[in-house]
Amino acid sequence: MAEFELDERLARDSVSLTKLGLCDLRLSRDSRWPWLILVPQRPGLTELFEMTPLDQAMLTFEQTLVASALKKATGADKINIAAIGNIVRQVHVHVVARFEADANWPGPIWGFGQSVAYEDDRQREFTTSFLEALNT
Repeated sequence: MAEFELDERLARDSVSLTKLGLCDLRLSRDSRWPWLILVPQRPGLTELFEMTPLDQAMLTFEQTLVASALKKATGADKINIAAIGNIVRQVHVHVVARFEADANWPGPIWGFGQSVAYEDDRQREFTTSFLEALNT
């Protein structure tokens, strides 16, 4: 059986926060939005329907858990969840906190402006706040 390998673009554009039961939970390096990415640790998957029914259920559970914690940690107006994968074909799910005052509201985050990297303190602060919300 093939071993799981993270797509190089996901590795470059995000940092791992923790491992859940199925997914590597990653933080996007773009600080314009609180933006998390769930990557099921299964080799060779490009479509959600390729996952086993158990993994599909686990992914649904984990994305709901992450979305709830993100809402709690940020007080967002809306949580967006998407699995698009046109460029990065490895199965992954975006969970993004949106605010009515954020860049490009209510439009999509993709293809808008330039990425803004986190300052170390801000990334640490967000990570601590989010992980506390996830673990409560």
